Amino acid sequence: MTEETGIAQFPEKLKILFTAMRYKVARGGRSSGKSWGFARALLILGARYTLRILCAREVQESIKQSVHKLLKDQIQVLGLGSRYQVLETAIRGVNGTEFAFCGLSALTVESIKSYEGYDVCWVEEAQNISENSWAILIPTIRKDNSEIWISFNPDLETDPTYDRFITNPPEDILSVEMNWRDNPWFNDVMNKERLHCLATDPEGYKNIWEGKCKPAVSGAIYYKEIQKAEDEGRICNLPYDPMLKVHVVLDLGWGDSLAVSLVQKHLSEIRIIKYLEFSKTRLDVMSSELKAFHYNWGLVWLPHDGFNASLNSGGKSTYDILTALGWECAVRRARKREDIEISELSIEEGIRNVRMKFGQIYFDKTHCAGKLNPLPPEGHTLLTGRLIECLKRYRRKINRETTAETSPVHDEHSHGADNLRYICVNADKMLNVDTKKPITRINYPGYRPVDPAVGY
Repeated sequence: MTEETGIAQFPEKLKILFTAMRYKVARGGRSSGKSWGFARALLILGARYTLRILCAREVQESIKQSVHKLLKDQIQVLGLGSRYQVLETAIRGVNGTEFAFCGLSALTVESIKSYEGYDVCWVEEAQNISENSWAILIPTIRKDNSEIWISFNPDLETDPTYDRFITNPPEDILSVEMNWRDNPWFNDVMNKERLHCLATDPEGYKNIWEGKCKPAVSGAIYYKEIQKAEDEGRICNLPYDPMLKVHVVLDLGWGDSLAVSLVQKHLSEIRIIKYLEFSKTRLDVMSSELKAFHYNWGLVWLPHDGFNASLNSGGKSTYDILTALGWECAVRRARKREDIEISELSIEEGIRNVRMKFGQIYFDKTHCAGKLNPLPPEGHTLLTGRLIECLKRYRRKINRETTAETSPVHDEHSHGADNLRYICVNADKMLNVDTKKPITRINYPGYRPVDPAVGY
């Protein structure tokens, strides 16, 4: 199970760390030995060769949040105390090797330039690295034969790290999956913790100890519902059915997101065939892009603020503008017999309603569960296919003092979740018939039809 490299013991799978390659990735669950193995390999290589090594993570507010202490402890375990000088914020080898530590989220394109000459960059807890941080870091570590080492416990499949190095890996990569079975230092204490987790949290065990991706972030409001939708195959191909009306459900926004779902109802099924997010987009532009689909349109369903007049729109409401653009909208207060009213619930009532209806919902996997896809047509930004991503990351605020969950977090993921709430609240009123009634003539006493020949 193990291989001896010099005086150090390593998990057999980490032999890759001693093979030259641009990217070296180890992912897996708790107590797999990834971090210990990475630290030992870097210290041995740093003692053998003069290297500049950067140890990075997404957030590092102090040196205590880094792998500085792990490296310090391993120096003593390996008997390399005479080879390294451990400073407060750095580690230096007597041969000129140096270890530096940084948090990537605090770096900019300009500030990271000081790390251009590094030979190795170890990114620990890489599941937390943002796409922006990767975009800044990778071009910076560009010295000839430089390497990027990546260790992490997977979170979501859609996380930037998992997508970049596991789902769509580059060619020059060595990648291994490691779990507790692969750890030569795994002991009875660790095993008791593992078995306790398996008995008390079998769903969490898959991620914590077996390194499998979660269905949603920990604490996600719809965690179990998303997992069940995946298990039941309700995230699937949903072709547009021209015999069914396509209802347009909006969650309004300008600087943040204007979220749009296109929904078809079939018996009890709620089919979300497309999800779009627009940013800084006028309603007439959104209207044109939707009409380009040439669907069999039903009603537009607005939140309550869609009926409020706005000074930015010349005193008109979203309802007024969309009606003028030719859309038929559900109304807030019915004035005519044929009017269909929107339903309104509080956020918490709406969340409960979503949970009740979630088993009826089908999501198109391309247009609702696809990767974030930014497009910049006509000066605005269109983000497509990220509804499932929003639902996986929709969570509540945590009170720091009491650790109690409070109201949902309002962030870039809440717009999709709010949109789903509007869908479920109004789903029972989404019909597959034309709601506009044909004008009929009513006869009354003294009524005389108009003679078309004379016009009266």
